[in-house]
Amino acid sequence: MQERSLKTKAVKGVAWSFLDNIASSGITFLIGLILARLLTPEEYGIMAMITIFIAISNSIVDSGFSSALIRKTDIKPIDYNTVFYFNLVVSFVLYCILYVLSPSISIFFKEPILIGITRVIGCILIINALAIIPRTIFVRQVDFKTQTKVSIISSVLSGVVGVGMALSGMGVWSLVGQQLARQLLNTFFLWIYCKWKPLWEFSISSFKEMFGFGSKLLLSGLLDTIYNNIYYLVIGRFYSSAQLGQYTRSEQFNSVFSSNLTSVVQRVSYPVLSSIQDEPKRIREAYRKIIRNTMLVTFACMLGLAAVAKPLIIVLIGEKWSVAASYLSIICFSGMLYPLHAINLNILQVKGRSDLFLKLEILKKIIAIIPIILGVFWGIETMLWSSFLISCIAYLMNSYYSSTLIGYSTQNQIKDLLPSFFISFFVAICMWGMTFLKISAFILLPLQCLLGIFLAIFIYEKMKLDEYIEIKKLLFSVLKRK
Repeated sequence: MQERSLKTKAVKGVAWSFLDNIASSGITFLIGLILARLLTPEEYGIMAMITIFIAISNSIVDSGFSSALIRKTDIKPIDYNTVFYFNLVVSFVLYCILYVLSPSISIFFKEPILIGITRVIGCILIINALAIIPRTIFVRQVDFKTQTKVSIISSVLSGVVGVGMALSGMGVWSLVGQQLARQLLNTFFLWIYCKWKPLWEFSISSFKEMFGFGSKLLLSGLLDTIYNNIYYLVIGRFYSSAQLGQYTRSEQFNSVFSSNLTSVVQRVSYPVLSSIQDEPKRIREAYRKIIRNTMLVTFACMLGLAAVAKPLIIVLIGEKWSVAASYLSIICFSGMLYPLHAINLNILQVKGRSDLFLKLEILKKIIAIIPIILGVFWGIETMLWSSFLISCIAYLMNSYYSSTLIGYSTQNQIKDLLPSFFISFFVAICMWGMTFLKISAFILLPLQCLLGIFLAIFIYEKMKLDEYIEIKKLLFSVLKRK
């Protein structure tokens, strides 16, 4: 009964979390397609220049406390209040720092408009801080249905704001308006749906307990955030805003699949695996099933996206973004490993080994300096290919430590994943081969997609992999209910 309850909880969580990510990101992606036709690569590049500063600040605001709260089994109201006020105070402090540093940021990138943009977009820090506790409560309850509603509403309304501003000729400010509106609406509706309300209380002992766990995640999260956004800094400083804009668009296409799949896996697997953290056999089997099912979908999506990158971008946002297609094809190879990294690192958090988590992040980020140096001297594409190689090394490091905690070795992981990888790689090669046909991108793209879908289904039906059968049953059960 307990096993069935856990499985039901996980399946519902995955379904709603996936819908949340697909719906909100899908809407944002569609809005982005409209904006990409209305705006220039230069304007997207200018907006991307401030990304790393906002991302780092958001990591500091959270400080690993949300993960600490999710993992904590004997949660008390004072724990929520303590974290809430800490997050809020830190967000105000960081906004003030960004406000003061905005002229320096502008000088660094040689873009005067960044002074005003930094000071306006910095308000997101305070808005996000207000949303951390309501969102954490929903995650603890594995309630992604409510979050899905909130995401859809905020994505649609903020999209209307962004497109309206772009049509009015407001340029890069339309991107600022869209982001601010989305975060503001998201926070507002989370508070509407969440029954929790803050009380005037703060516990030093609660703070110390959670900070002991969260501080290590904060440092590792900062390293990860800096690394994930450092390319914006490097390209923005050593190349043009137009090239940064092209890279930004390729990353956004990539994130529709890789980041959303990673987010779904992290959000659902962490609370579910945490609930069975003291049962070695159950956690190992659950973990094995998660990576096999997740990576079958991930390999298919990411390798397929790499194969159709050029016609896809031309059809959706036009020839002016064609440079982004070459970047996207490379980025997809790194992107297909993101969920695998996330699942392995989740085990370290579930087992309370935030010390190992931090150690790993430090080691990986030291190695990751290599692609950055190559990018400065030998170009953006060289940087992206070397980043993929570093990502492979990072996986081996992540899986080594997680395997020692649950008894599921890297060798066994790779053995479980190779069948779905080779199938997806073969299908992607066949799809990519069609690009040599001298036909319009508008005809080529649907032909590639149809070939990929039917060829993949044919091979999986013949091979009857367990993960494929399970995903197939899940899809049929969902369709049957509908």
